[in-house]
Amino acid sequence: MKIVILGAGQVGSSVAENLVRESNDITVVDIDPVKLQNLQDRLDLRTVVGFGSHPSVLKQAGIEDADILLAVTQSDETNLVACKLADMMFNTPTKIARIRCQDYLGQDEMFSRENFAVDFIISPEEVLTDYIRKLIEHPEALQVLDFAEGKVRLAAVRAFHGGPLVGHELQFLRKHMPHIDTRVAAIFRQNQPIIPEGKTVIEAGDEVFFVATAENIRVVMREMRPLDKAAKRIMIAGGGNIGRRLAKSLEQTYQVKMIDHNKRNSERLAAELSKTLILFGDATDPDLLQAENIEDMDVFCALTNDDENNIMSALLAKRMGARKVIALINRSAYVDLVQSGQIDIAISPAQATIGSLLAHVRRGDMAVVHSLRRGAAEALEAIAHGDAKTSRVVGRRIEQIDLPRGATIGAIVRGEQVFIAHHDTVIESEDHVIVFVVNKQMIVKIEKLFQVSIGFFG
Repeated sequence: MKIVILGAGQVGSSVAENLVRESNDITVVDIDPVKLQNLQDRLDLRTVVGFGSHPSVLKQAGIEDADILLAVTQSDETNLVACKLADMMFNTPTKIARIRCQDYLGQDEMFSRENFAVDFIISPEEVLTDYIRKLIEHPEALQVLDFAEGKVRLAAVRAFHGGPLVGHELQFLRKHMPHIDTRVAAIFRQNQPIIPEGKTVIEAGDEVFFVATAENIRVVMREMRPLDKAAKRIMIAGGGNIGRRLAKSLEQTYQVKMIDHNKRNSERLAAELSKTLILFGDATDPDLLQAENIEDMDVFCALTNDDENNIMSALLAKRMGARKVIALINRSAYVDLVQSGQIDIAISPAQATIGSLLAHVRRGDMAVVHSLRRGAAEALEAIAHGDAKTSRVVGRRIEQIDLPRGATIGAIVRGEQVFIAHHDTVIESEDHVIVFVVNKQMIVKIEKLFQVSIGFFG
């Protein structure tokens, strides 16, 4: 697939890295030659220096025969103009734009074919806000992700000493909870994937990914570890786009405090947020944290634009008594480094949001794609099409499907019904199939499985 990416920032670079690995023909456009050179030194792709909204630059990038334009620059206006030009002048089949401005996001008509011709919109800030909110709602979880419009959830928890399932084989789960249908999709032990089977024993410290219906997710979590009490008090460091959105989405349900170091921005936030207490100051100041009773906070979220500040304020908050700390970290090298220590959850914005892009790039019909474990694994919601003659999955029991080793089908959604997958579950046409993949190299095989082929006859 030939893809032109506009913008070599965090999002553009991460997408390029993911797609190059999957044998796509990638060209990245940016006005910063240093960023492009860094990409070219690491990855097998083409780069073009210039403005993505200029027709000559798009032409130089190969837009004339590109399958997808991915406009993810920092400028909404550049992204919109580029999509319009790609449609009007070059007839590009799929145009995806990153949009940050809230005013634009509410104007659906603006993105229609007659106007800016954007096929799909992604808003990383919106995705991140939702991602962090779910972690606050489920304080025991390392990751909580929705499939099939929220009917199915995939959660990752770290198994603790004292959890009912710890020290037992997985098959014990069904005997122990006969009224709840769930499936363990994968286990990571000391960063290595383990294929879950009936006789697999859960050990303390294991990172366990499981699927269940949204209403059953907390019940299943309780089997892995004692449940934490529900969060009530939240402190947010950083009043930028993400911090502001998060506070707005939480303030009606939780007691929210926000620290921002910019006086003018603090005044704007105080006018915009009705129930959030805005504090002007430095989140790495222990005196401020102590004065604001950091030891009573259930969750501390470090969401500034500065990685080092986020790491330091989260570490300080944890040491001073905050129950759970979350840090937003842009540099991927830092993420693994800090999450293995005192910081409970380190979030890479690029990895958290990349799934919303990959869903539109994957071959086969993918409704949802989620990146897991900082990009090492992936969970897909694939839609099965065709019949037993044209599809490798439709009309077959799960045990008959040629899944690559390490890939697991966790659940199937048929209309409003949710079926947790078992070996004898039969997939029907138009089913939404939730697939967990522990190794990104398997993605191409999964895509092929769900592609309809006229010449396929089993």
